[in-house]
Amino acid sequence: MKRVDDFRLRFGNEEYVPIMIGGMGVDISTSELALEAARLGGIGHISDAMVEDVSDRKFDTSFVKDKTKLYKHNINNMDKSIVQFDLERLAEAQRLHIGATMKAKKGPGLIFVNCMEKLTMNGPRETLRTRLNAALDAGIDGITLSAGLHFGSFALMADHPRFREAKLGIIVSSVRALQIFLRKNAKLNRLPDYVIVEGPLAGGHLGFGLEDWKDYDLMTITKELLAYFKAENLDIPLIAAGGIFTGSDAVSFLEAGAAGVQVATRFTVTKECGLPEKVKQEYFKASEDDIIVNGVSPTGYPMRMLKNTPAIGSGIRPGCESYGYLLDACGNCSYINAYNREVEAHPEAKTVVVMDKTCLCTHMRNFNCWTCGHYTYKLKDTSFKKPDGDYQMLTAEHVFKDYQFSTDNHIALPEKEF
Repeated sequence: MKRVDDFRLRFGNEEYVPIMIGGMGVDISTSELALEAARLGGIGHISDAMVEDVSDRKFDTSFVKDKTKLYKHNINNMDKSIVQFDLERLAEAQRLHIGATMKAKKGPGLIFVNCMEKLTMNGPRETLRTRLNAALDAGIDGITLSAGLHFGSFALMADHPRFREAKLGIIVSSVRALQIFLRKNAKLNRLPDYVIVEGPLAGGHLGFGLEDWKDYDLMTITKELLAYFKAENLDIPLIAAGGIFTGSDAVSFLEAGAAGVQVATRFTVTKECGLPEKVKQEYFKASEDDIIVNGVSPTGYPMRMLKNTPAIGSGIRPGCESYGYLLDACGNCSYINAYNREVEAHPEAKTVVVMDKTCLCTHMRNFNCWTCGHYTYKLKDTSFKKPDGDYQMLTAEHVFKDYQFSTDNHIALPEKEF
């Protein structure tokens, strides 16, 4: 019976343990988590979601405070078009976060950064260009393009001296999405170094419709993409992601022809993960009925989360002057529209309830949007319940090695700490 360790993910002449930890923002996939993956010979992700806030927390910068002060006069204004990011400061935050991570890297693995196109930031093209190029400046091993079609993202980096050196990949959920991406970028003569195929059981934003995500299956999409690669003579490593809970799950995709797997859910309850411990306990204790897919994200993508997440039904004032990561090119956000609608409908209310959308920036920043993978309800089976009712935290090394060496769908429990 094969183990994940019997396979290797290859980039050119280099080989890696075929385990990639997904890039969960905002700083849920911490540098510490990514560094562990790299130390163990795999690939770790950090995320650049709300990177200025991440920098403030890690490096005692004042990007958010300064931006809030600059635009404080606009807080009560429905028009957020003037709330712009300072591109030089955005680049500085990106270089601080990524540069410090890369400086600390040890071991034979790699560290990538997850960059969402849907972080439109009131200047979609300019802010994405800044983020991508600053990541390359900071020495990142690779960039994963996520949450969007990224038709123009390669072109935004094409003049950078590391454009053909760094590993560049994209997350897709269908053959068609990849075909369009490749066609749009054909003139650059630069194929992606890897493709991540994310199925409907993944955590966070999903690349499927809110009503039809259940109609899709990761293995089916994986085989469709592999067949497409073969037909087009494309030698691109395919990474399967979404709902891969055990090493045996991973092996099934590796045997089918995937070059590696991306996993995240089981790492949300590790000591290295950026979630507060009380939130990790919510993940441990969740039942299958506690996990839902809804449309509250202002991005327009469905999201999977715990149904008791505080972000659902919260009517907080939009925090665009401080954050504003989801403002479109005209300064609009669907949460602002929903919030203003409820304020207008309840003019005497001290607080309002907004059920259809959520202020994703503020809630993700405060770890109050509990996005999760479909199999989060199985996390309780990966650890021990302590006498006080909480579960013992795991280490990233323990989870990584369980994926790497386990067989027969077995999950190794940690050594008891109580």
